[in-house]
Amino acid sequence: MTAVMDKPLASDERADGSRPWAAVIALAGFETRRLLTMLPMLIAFLVYIGWTVWRTGKDWGAYPALQDADRATQGAPMLVGLTVLLCVNRAALRSRRHGTEPYFGTLVMPPWRRTVAHALSALAVALLTAVCVAAQFGREVLRPGAIGQGSVSELLVGPLTVLLAGLFGLLLAGLVRSSLAAPLLVVFALFLFLFLWGTSDDASRWLLPVVVEATSNTLPSDLLGRPAGWHALYLAGLALCAGLTAVLVAGGRKPVLLTGIAGALAMTLVGGVTQTGGESPELVRARERASDTPGQLQSCVRRDGSTYCAFPEWGPRVGDWAGVVDRVRSLAGGGAQDQKIVVRQRIEARYGLSSDSALTPLERPHEVTVGTQWGGNRVPEFSAAVAGVLVAGEEKAATSICDGRIVTVMWMALGWESDPMAALRRVRLDDSDTGSAVVLQPTDGLSMTEAQTEVVRELLARPRGEVTARVKDNWAELTEPKVTAARAAELLGVAAPEGDDKCAY
Repeated sequence: MTAVMDKPLASDERADGSRPWAAVIALAGFETRRLLTMLPMLIAFLVYIGWTVWRTGKDWGAYPALQDADRATQGAPMLVGLTVLLCVNRAALRSRRHGTEPYFGTLVMPPWRRTVAHALSALAVALLTAVCVAAQFGREVLRPGAIGQGSVSELLVGPLTVLLAGLFGLLLAGLVRSSLAAPLLVVFALFLFLFLWGTSDDASRWLLPVVVEATSNTLPSDLLGRPAGWHALYLAGLALCAGLTAVLVAGGRKPVLLTGIAGALAMTLVGGVTQTGGESPELVRARERASDTPGQLQSCVRRDGSTYCAFPEWGPRVGDWAGVVDRVRSLAGGGAQDQKIVVRQRIEARYGLSSDSALTPLERPHEVTVGTQWGGNRVPEFSAAVAGVLVAGEEKAATSICDGRIVTVMWMALGWESDPMAALRRVRLDDSDTGSAVVLQPTDGLSMTEAQTEVVRELLARPRGEVTARVKDNWAELTEPKVTAARAAELLGVAAPEGDDKCAY
């Protein structure tokens, strides 16, 4: 019997069999399972999910603006990205660490296909991150108080950051055959992020994967001016470039890969250059108009005689504002309990999201400012503004009150709260409930003396009905200019204050 020996197949010939990619997919599944079960990855995802749940559990998150909620999904995935960079790099160098690299030459799968499998494992982690991002944003969308609209491009930043980090770690494994290179790269990336994050140069900060804004200001979605789509294209191009280069370094087919790398570089350049183009003249004019003449862009509705004017996206928030106005008026006396007021939403958008600018008090009678944020401290701040206008007649006059009328204002602002003492602490700048302090409002704050704080504390500790009746009976004298805290205490039936009653200004 004669044995027929076929000549050995070359590596590329053996890999191009009937099912060349079946082995790649199988290896990618193995590497994905191994990657996701590594202890650092498990810790990273646990921290990521725990942090996300903790943040969304805060009371101010119960009234989200979706144009802010989409950006809130970007920071935490950076931890996952740094971890996947280290883990993918370590997985790609596994055979070198264990001394098994020479044995891979006997397999039908060439090195570049193994690199593709590692890249697919990084893609799987990015997809899992995308699921977490979608769940986080979806939870905000389903909240009853959600307003505005999010951006798909902003939501893509987190997963793309993870993908970019993983593919960068894979490329580093092909260029530097040392397990120390990836940790050093992580340290360098952290220093680079801190350096560029602290700069005011808009062009350079957009080179980072995540662009953090210097303010928590909330603007209408059409006034944000963030080039989110171009930034997502920039990140996608960088990730694709890193992945294709890693496959090329591992011995992949040059013509196809070089063409792909050229396309990825083009994506990166187009996205990178366009995202740093600055704000358009149309956007600048729109921001000025919204800041100077908001009434031209708003729609107004009437409820119980009062008028509420809001930007289009904030229409559902009118009911919450009206509820506060009604509760504050219910504690007032004289004509204030039936006073019709105008609640106008105002923003300072000329500087975009780069700074928090204070709003000047309105001088039109019985008109109150409300901001774009709600929930948490914003509720007692708005309540204090409403009470001040009901007592003083206008915002400008209310912010200048420097006498015992503050006692009446603060009682009306906080007396309806379920936990008025907690609301008192939240509305004061130093979170105190003793001594003098500044009371926050949507515009300029109020000033409380030590004596006024003592009287307000006594009132908030008493039954609401009892204090309300005394306020209504003595409304005229309680709202007279230059009434003292001691006189207000006497009229309201509480002990005279012992603290200083001199205004700070």
